[in-house]
Amino acid sequence: MTAIVTTSSFSNLPLSPALLRNLDSLGYHEMTTIQAQSLPVILERRDLIAQAKTGSGKTAAFGIGILHKLNPTYFAIQALVLCPTRELADQVAKELRRLARLEDNVKILTLCGGSPMGPQIGSLEHGAHIIVGTPGRIRDHIGRGTINLSTVQTLVLDEADRMVDMGFYEEISGIVSACPKRRQTLLFSATYPDDIRKASAEFLRQPVEVKVEAQHDSGQIEQRFYEVSYDGRNAAVAQLLNHYRPVSTIAFCNTKIHCRELAAQLRDQGFSALALYGELEQRERDEILVQFANQSCSVLVATDVAARGLDIQTLGAVINVDVSKDTEVHIHRIGRTGRGHDKGLALSLCAPNEKKWVKLIEDYQNGPVTWFELNTLEPAEGGALQAPMVTLCIMGGKKDKLRPGDLLGALTGDVGLTKDQVGKISVFEFMTYVALDRRMAKHAFSRLSNGNIKGRNFKMRFISEL
Repeated sequence: MTAIVTTSSFSNLPLSPALLRNLDSLGYHEMTTIQAQSLPVILERRDLIAQAKTGSGKTAAFGIGILHKLNPTYFAIQALVLCPTRELADQVAKELRRLARLEDNVKILTLCGGSPMGPQIGSLEHGAHIIVGTPGRIRDHIGRGTINLSTVQTLVLDEADRMVDMGFYEEISGIVSACPKRRQTLLFSATYPDDIRKASAEFLRQPVEVKVEAQHDSGQIEQRFYEVSYDGRNAAVAQLLNHYRPVSTIAFCNTKIHCRELAAQLRDQGFSALALYGELEQRERDEILVQFANQSCSVLVATDVAARGLDIQTLGAVINVDVSKDTEVHIHRIGRTGRGHDKGLALSLCAPNEKKWVKLIEDYQNGPVTWFELNTLEPAEGGALQAPMVTLCIMGGKKDKLRPGDLLGALTGDVGLTKDQVGKISVFEFMTYVALDRRMAKHAFSRLSNGNIKGRNFKMRFISEL
């Protein structure tokens, strides 16, 4: 059964005037396809299975549903959103806060692994209306008795396919059993294979299913396929990078061993490249993602699971170093480029034994892919593709009352940099990362380490290669 779409305007939904005013001020006028198909179902308090890719507007769909029935005067956990990664949880919480900004005192709390337990327990004691978190950490809180989910009205499983892929099924099952039986459950997934269908059946009551076709506009994302020998794959990646010279690229590999090997080979050739895969410590993962997001790293070599939930707005290209055996994963990968009004570029390398997977892609998108010859690619001018920025790590963060403005003030004041020479500033609990123009980084470091920030000296080090 699929919801019938009668309108594409938020104003025709039975939402409060305050919520509609806020949506209008945020630029939400017309619903995206997934919002138009899922919101009428969500507002009827039905269970839902929604299949939609990242960037389709699903967070606003379930966020509006949560806020529509939330009672701010009842200080208890009324909604729980489970996400596969800390990055996605932070992204979701940020969006929910924007949606709730005109509501009275709605408290949204993020609970993820990689952060100390103590402050989270303290925040839970003060109460919250909405919890956004990762399955492992929520399960830890249940085990310690520091969280009470008996008042949850809405449970959201965001990117359910990846949570199951990452081995979180047992944790999710335990969390679901700690929630009331009478609740609304909303499951969002980019892909919905049979194993997820079976795994989620016990969590849902007569769910309505909606699916937004995971296709991309060929005018928005240009796909190019190149045939390679099995041994020539890594060299071909360097060839593509030297020819197209994208500012930032995600190169997808099917295994973490291949990720590490390719990133090392690219670094040996002068590229700013880092590897992202499962089993990294949270601090390592944070530092890699900070460097990629602030343009201190040009190439992120990643596995599919590790790359889920990344919030990278401008991505020059996606390279499929290995063709994915799952067509919807392929569509999901290439959808990371060409966001908004930007043009995207998706480059796929294919060994002879992978042609059968390309045939599946052609069947899925109802048309042939376009093949190009690697030997026609000439290196563009400019030498090795180095990232324009480098990242300075400062041993101080929110706990030290550091704010981005303090850093910007010190760098543009005492150090003498222009605003254009200072990139993204990311402040964490105990660390702050700031992107600096590569050409000015050493000068900035020596001036900043001899000066002070907010009247204090902080230890600092570069985490990206100069």
